Order: sequence, then C-alpha cells, then structure tokens
Amino acid sequence: MKKTLLITGHDGFVGRSLLDWLPGSAWADRVTPALPPPGFDLRNPEAVAALVTATRPDWVLHLAAQSHVPTSFADPVGTLEVNLIGTTRLLQALGAQGFAGRFLYVSSADLYGAVDPALLPVTEATPLQPANPYAVSKAAAEMMCRQWQRAHGLSVLIARPFNHVGAGQRPEFALSGFAQTIAGIRLGLRPPRIPVGRLDVTRDFTHVLDICEGYLALLDRGVAGQTYNLCSGRERSLADLLQRLLTLADCQAAIEPDPARLRPVDLARMVGDAALAARDTGWAPVRELDSALLDMIDYWKAALQK
Repeated sequence: MKKTLLITGHDGFVGRSLLDWLPGSAWADRVTPALPPPGFDLRNPEAVAALVTATRPDWVLHLAAQSHVPTSFADPVGTLEVNLIGTTRLLQALGAQGFAGRFLYVSSADLYGAVDPALLPVTEATPLQPANPYAVSKAAAEMMCRQWQRAHGLSVLIARPFNHVGAGQRPEFALSGFAQTIAGIRLGLRPPRIPVGRLDVTRDFTHVLDICEGYLALLDRGVAGQTYNLCSGRERSLADLLQRLLTLADCQAAIEPDPARLRPVDLARMVGDAALAARDTGWAPVRELDSALLDMIDYWKAALQK
C-alpha cells in the first residue's frame, strides 16, 4: 500500500529536486507526495493544523527551514521562528490529528561545529558545537523532536545531512554561486573574474539525489529515535571544486578574494561518517559529484539565457 508522504519545504532546493526525481525512481510505486498549499507558513498554527488534517500523512519529511547561514547571522530571531517554532507547530498539529506514522526531521551537520581534525570523520556521537544561529536553531529543533517522541510516542528519526549540491540550488551557496558565475562568463554576460571567500576550507559534498534517496531510506528502514549522518565520507576543498567546475565548463577566469564573502565564523575542515545509515538501511551515495557540478552549470546557463 502506498504511503502518503507529506513534504514540507517542497518548494526549496531539495524538495524540488526530490519531486522532479521521484516519478522515475523506484519509490514512485511506494509513496504519494502530499504538499502544502501556495503561501503556506509553517509559523501559522492554523495553517499547519489545516495541512495535517487535509493530508493525513503516513510519513512526514520535514524539510522546511531557514537554511542559509549568513541569513541566520543577520536574522537569528527569524531563523529560530521558522526552524524551532515552526517545527513545534508541526509536531503539535500531528499530535492533535493522532498521527501514528513516521516523522523525519531534516537537521544539519552544521550542528557539529568546529571539530578537532583528530576526531574526523564525524559520527553521530560527536559532541555538538553549533557555531552559528542556524545550527543553534536546528539543535533546538532536534531536542524538541526527541522530547516529543519521549512524551508522546511519536516515531521520530533525525537526519543530519552534510553539504549536498545540484541543479536549482540558490547562488548564496558556494558551489552554486561559482557555477552561476562561470555560466555567466561562458555566455559572455560577465567578465572572467570569480569573487570568492575562503577556498582552503574542506567539506563533505554529496549529490542532492543521493540525499533524497537517503531520506526515503530512513523513513522506510531507519530505527525510530535514531539520528543519522548522510554524507559521502569524502573531504574536498572548495578550491579543488572551483577548479573542477572551471574544467567541466571549459572556462578560464581570474579568482579574486572578496572580503564581503567571508563568514563571521567559518569551519576549516569537515567530513562525515555515514556507516550507521548504511548499517540500518543499506543506503550509500552512488552518484558522481561531477554529475551534480555539470547539472549546476547547465541549470545556470539555461536560467541566465531566459
């Protein structure tokens, strides 16, 4: 029997990627997406209650969030209102409706903060050291989800995805911003210069569709109450990935440091361990990162020519 899958944040980068991919995937015969209406506001309790009542989901994939770190520094209160209060509104609405399905809260690997390099790769047992208001909001929402499970018996799972990329990601995120600039250069729309922040930092990048697969695998086979890293297990520098984008686009450009692109707090190195997700669900990333990089370049070429 197909599961009704309520997807919050369906109009964001990951939500759109999932909805585009789902009809041709192996999950098409197993889940039916249910989506919030246009203009839906997770902070509005009446709207959230109406959504849960209308959709009566079997599974909930809670993607909706304010997820841009620089925005969280500029508006920490707004970030908490969406990520913590909005999540609490959703939990309350599900409880009132008698929800007895499975709830996946999509958190973030940003919660781990600045990890001693000697302790890399990061596991789910690594202590949390949130270094920005976005990560604080996600840590608080995780705690609320766990409390809801203990107090109300909700079947909660928590995903901590590391960096993921693909077509349609906002240009405020580093690799998508680089891809947009490179596409503009290739189209002759801008000079061959790429403004950058720090490039020596490393991150663990995964193709967005592998992350989508991971979310559904967790809902289907994950252990209730468990937290799972979703990541590639490979550490890559932004410098190397920028050069890879230039190579894939057959583009030459000057790389120019831009102080305005530096974050108030930045993490030097990050790489994760997804062995727990593999053990419990069989999930592992299978797509080459080059595929996502090419998708981003092609996406921005098409978008800039409209």
